[in-house]
Amino acid sequence: MKKVILFILLVSFYSKMAIAAYLFIPMDESQTNHLKAYGITYWALDRGNEVQWLLNYRGGSFMTAMDQTMESECLIRGIKYEIIADSKANAILSDIASPSQNMDAVSMQKAPKIAVYSPPNKQPWDDAVTLVLTYAEIPYDIIYDQEILDGKLKDYDWLHLHHEDFTGQYGKFYRSYQHQAWYQEEVRVNKSLAQQNGFLKVSEMKLYITQRIKEYIIKGGFLFAMCAATDTYDIALSAADCDICESMFDGDPADPKAQDKLDYSQTVAFKDFKIVANPLVYEFSDIDVSETRQVRPDQDYFTLFDFSAKWDPVPTMLTQNHQSVIKGFMGQTTAFNEKKLKSDVLILGENKSLNEARYIHGEIGKGFWTFYGGHDPEDYRHLVGDPPTDLNLYPNSPGYRLILNNVLFPAAKKKKLKT
Repeated sequence: MKKVILFILLVSFYSKMAIAAYLFIPMDESQTNHLKAYGITYWALDRGNEVQWLLNYRGGSFMTAMDQTMESECLIRGIKYEIIADSKANAILSDIASPSQNMDAVSMQKAPKIAVYSPPNKQPWDDAVTLVLTYAEIPYDIIYDQEILDGKLKDYDWLHLHHEDFTGQYGKFYRSYQHQAWYQEEVRVNKSLAQQNGFLKVSEMKLYITQRIKEYIIKGGFLFAMCAATDTYDIALSAADCDICESMFDGDPADPKAQDKLDYSQTVAFKDFKIVANPLVYEFSDIDVSETRQVRPDQDYFTLFDFSAKWDPVPTMLTQNHQSVIKGFMGQTTAFNEKKLKSDVLILGENKSLNEARYIHGEIGKGFWTFYGGHDPEDYRHLVGDPPTDLNLYPNSPGYRLILNNVLFPAAKKKKLKT
């Protein structure tokens, strides 16, 4: 009798294993919480589990071997999942592999180590990336200039640039906020850091930082930036041989011939741009189109490109979504003038009617970078002092999904962009 009972138990156990062999997380419209689905995927990778990213299959779904602990976490975090048998998993992979399908399966095996470049002092605005990392429960470290000066960038696979002004002009907030305590603290912190590290000016320190970040990319790092951290990064690199800061920023006048001395060969994304020299104008250059675009908020959208999953897996990963048309949103740098993009820059999302790119990508050496225009995908015009977005209200945000595609990308980067 004992042998019969044992046999029944074993048959039951192996039957369940056959029926429930894989945990599948759909990323189409059926998903209850897209943002936390990225977090659980990161959590699985961090535990040593291999995860398949199913590109263009049901919105870029995830699949991993059945794990009861992970199933429990999905329930706790409110993430929709399915338990599927070996046969169904194999059928999905077979369908994806078909030459007739614009799909691919990418293996992810290791959770990337993430750093967010952010100032130590409190600023009167939030950052979309830190908001979504926190909401998705993806761990990250905060670093700033001192950590980069100390050579710690090499410890990270992925770096996000908070809304930094790398030109040394403190965001060009002087006219409106020079008497505000937060602005004065921003100036004090940066001047102190520069002096402590032997720099005569903040702009000189920021240039050094941008150059170290560029080296980080070349050696295989992944850089992600939004809003003004995108164009000011390239402007700083181009202005290595001239002073573009007026006296209220660094104590002496800007070089009157600075425009002619810009070196576009040093930039990663932009070319032929004209800087805005007036220190009282809240704009850095004509890369950004915030002041020239004419579109009503209810008609402000951009479209993601549809790439070949099998031939262009990198841009395909970065554009995975359950929606292909994304609501636009403003920022100090809202979108990029397509005429100012270098020829090797890949546009991932654009508003074609306005000739503006919203989401761009490229590679340097062994590494990659992505720039995303705008401040907050779920707050159309986020102003200084506005409260942070509550992502509990936007668990399925397609705009925020684009950020998280970039977060997971280093776990799967196997192939270079095809040219």
